[in-house]
Amino acid sequence: MSDIMSILSSTYKSNTLSSTKGSSKYVPVDSSLYQGNWTGTYANGKKFSLDISQVNGFRAQIHYQSDGTSQYQQVLIKDASFRFGNTKFTLTNTGVAQIKNVVTDPATGSSYLDTAQAKLDS
Repeated sequence: MSDIMSILSSTYKSNTLSSTKGSSKYVPVDSSLYQGNWTGTYANGKKFSLDISQVNGFRAQIHYQSDGTSQYQQVLIKDASFRFGNTKFTLTNTGVAQIKNVVTDPATGSSYLDTAQAKLDS
């Protein structure tokens, strides 16, 4: 039995470590590029806001609000983007970001990608 466990353990370790994707590392970001209140409107007319605060290194606190949804989360910024819930924020230019949100229809169970542009309020 111990032989099986050692084989499984060594196989798991080698496969897990070698299958890790992504060559970039988490590095400190310029907080002024992210921090503040971001607003936008999805294609269906639904408005959203994303408040990014306490940017320190590559960590930040966010508060996302849209159509009755309110979500607080700590995020890790990597490659000018971060994920929270079913949503991804990607900084595309100074003061401009792309928001991609996976929405699931509760009646049918089908999903679609809702994409919008967010702008940093000055």
